[in-house]
Amino acid sequence: MSKLLTRLRLALTVLLTLATLLCPAQFALRYSDGLDPIRKRDFLQVATRNGPITFYNGGHGPTGFEYELVRRFAQSLDVSLAVDSNIRIDDVLDDVRSGKADMGAAALSLDLSRPGIRYSKPILTLQPLVVYRRGLPPVRTLDDLVGLRIGVIANSGNAEALHTQQQNLPGLGWREADGLTIADLMEMVERDDLDAAVVYTHQFKLNRLFFPNVERGFALGKPMSLAWAFSADQPIDLLSAANDFLQTQRRNGGLDELIGRYFGHDDYLEYVGARLFIHHIGTRLPSFLPYFKEAARETGFDWRLLAALGFQESHWEADAESPTGVRGLMMLTRPTAKEIGIDDRLDPRQSVDGGARYLLQVKQRLGEDIPEPDRTWMALAAYNVGLGHLFDAQDIARLRGGDPNRWADVREALPLLQDREWYSRVHHGYARGGEPVIYVRNIRRYYEILKYVNRSQQQFNLLGERALEGETTPLETVAPLL
Repeated sequence: MSKLLTRLRLALTVLLTLATLLCPAQFALRYSDGLDPIRKRDFLQVATRNGPITFYNGGHGPTGFEYELVRRFAQSLDVSLAVDSNIRIDDVLDDVRSGKADMGAAALSLDLSRPGIRYSKPILTLQPLVVYRRGLPPVRTLDDLVGLRIGVIANSGNAEALHTQQQNLPGLGWREADGLTIADLMEMVERDDLDAAVVYTHQFKLNRLFFPNVERGFALGKPMSLAWAFSADQPIDLLSAANDFLQTQRRNGGLDELIGRYFGHDDYLEYVGARLFIHHIGTRLPSFLPYFKEAARETGFDWRLLAALGFQESHWEADAESPTGVRGLMMLTRPTAKEIGIDDRLDPRQSVDGGARYLLQVKQRLGEDIPEPDRTWMALAAYNVGLGHLFDAQDIARLRGGDPNRWADVREALPLLQDREWYSRVHHGYARGGEPVIYVRNIRRYYEILKYVNRSQQQFNLLGERALEGETTPLETVAPLL
């Protein structure tokens, strides 16, 4: 038996030696050295496109769903991140094929027919959606699209969905361009340059508040998958590392957290309420904007977070008053106002200053080991329910086997302050713990809307400049097959 094992080991050694001698380059380059150039230059080069789910410059620097995810990926490789933003999808893919970029992350649909490209494992689902201008007859079926002026971004998964459906409906035609953004498309529908457009469902959810005359139509075809793109001519090491990273993010909840942050707020606020908020941004906020920005400079908070807090408290009404006696823009109690030195709670400047300083005090009393943004969400919850009850919720989270420094676990624990089984076990007793959960949820939603309004205003200003200059993206017509 031992002789047989020895012979088998010898045979295996010979086979491995032959494989190495016959194809050393294939084995060595493709499976061992693929990450070395990236580590030597100390950065990961990524090609992307501008957009709310891909990459944009926010108030505190670059952000976006895919940017955040690929930044985490670069960190996992222990390198920095370099981003090149293109206009066209084809430019992104060309950069990947040529080796100018190590990978592409640009809301790309997994399309195995694209030459020279390998894709990562799916990251999230992309569902093409038909949207149309309010006032038109309802667009509910494929037949309703015939004769409409339809727009789509060329070479996108949405364009591919139209091509697929054209096989079933030869009379279907549309217009497309590869330099368009989702904001461009929906603006065209809004102003009657197009009757309809095809976008992804999550893109519509992120943009619907700013285009009130654009209606949801119907899902077009089968769902697709968002994935990262890699060159088929490069070693597979980077692709393998990306797949391992995505699997880890999915397993540890990091991917779900990121998806929830960017796309998970649609149900938090009903549509009419969100549109009312948008309206007040233009009518009420300008009067108080200097106070929020001044308080932000003094406390280090984002002014948009303070404004979101103010709207949740009073709907930006300086003389607001509750039945319990809290008053003013930031709805301060009399004891709180006295504690932080506010003489007139109805003075909006004093109220905003006092609310921001009180929030900072609350945040500073929380454990420094609580990471951001969890620490801010907990501070907001304590602003509403009180620090004592927030500490109790942390204790309940710990008792339930959760992490008291993680907002997701504390958020689950807060409603239990209404349950005798739990509030009898903590120091400060009963509280309406469900309220701070909704409170923080709404503020986060208002905060995200304010950030997006800022980005949209920049986009719309650019669109306006282009229109004044006569600069428009030409739309090429894809004619019906019949």
